[in-house]
Amino acid sequence: MPPQKYGMFHSARLKLTCFYLVVIFVLSLTVTAGIRILAEQEYMRSNSAQRSEVHNIARFWTLSKKPTRQPETLFSNVQEDQAALVRTHLNQDLVVINLLALLAGGALSYWYAGRTLRPIEEAHNAQKRFAADASHELRTPLTNMQLENEVFLRQKNFTEAEARAQIKSNLEEIQRLESLSSNLLALTQYGQGMMPARPLAIGKVAEAALGHMRKTAKAKRIELAHTIAPAEVLGHRDSLVQLFEILLDNAIKYSPKNSTVTVTGQNRAGHYAVRIADTGPGILPTDMPHIFDRLYRGDKARSSKAGGYGLGLALAKQIATVNHLAIKVESKPGKGAVFEVQIPVAK
Repeated sequence: MPPQKYGMFHSARLKLTCFYLVVIFVLSLTVTAGIRILAEQEYMRSNSAQRSEVHNIARFWTLSKKPTRQPETLFSNVQEDQAALVRTHLNQDLVVINLLALLAGGALSYWYAGRTLRPIEEAHNAQKRFAADASHELRTPLTNMQLENEVFLRQKNFTEAEARAQIKSNLEEIQRLESLSSNLLALTQYGQGMMPARPLAIGKVAEAALGHMRKTAKAKRIELAHTIAPAEVLGHRDSLVQLFEILLDNAIKYSPKNSTVTVTGQNRAGHYAVRIADTGPGILPTDMPHIFDRLYRGDKARSSKAGGYGLGLALAKQIATVNHLAIKVESKPGKGAVFEVQIPVAK
């Protein structure tokens, strides 16, 4: 953990601990003060009853002409001594109770402050990592464009074909930047709240996504085979189309040429399952827990060939979350991957 980050959250934890401790100490003083008042009132009530009894005995002694030493005087002296002793013991006990509450409250406050700040620290760390990774990804195409253009401009003579090739290369980098910025904006948009769910014909949603991806699949000579059982589901149409497009694009990227990406949909108990299966290299077990993390691309050699920025599956997960959908993945290295989206059925 970097020292600066550790110091920042450690300082915040100490401040929050002090705040909790002050609250606990004020409550402890309030409770002990209330206990002392009630105890003293109870003691005075008890002494008042005893004093009444002694007064009756004194009257009996006076009528009986007993020795002149008054029991009331004796009782008053004893009562004062007892009251002083009781107050001393009570004050000592309350001081001990407050000290114990302060010690226990300090430990509890420090633990609870750490627990309170942990989600904030994790979000802060994730945000810093995301900002660093996003900056790196944005810098890469810009650097490529700058270097290519500088090299190209150093040439004294160049043909029209070379100029067109350079412009085409620039346009490719611009498209990559546009794709990255669009995905970053979409992540922010989908992270802001719920998408209104309405009854939808799942066949039309799937067909819209397949229609958008057929050109991409054709360019790689990949067939899109689909079998979608008719059903009405609950969801937000545009976000569902985008979710399926992301999963289809991911399957196409990692599938070899002249292969097939299969899309199936069927009713199950309580939900509708859409499965998108490819015949690519699959996902390594070490990468499986991280595939939905932002800017995570697993096997670097395989990812570099497929292209992309590692934002697609993170965006798919975000869309599934805001739509209350479940998204699962099954894969074995060398045997492709299957992504399954579970959608509520409209009743």
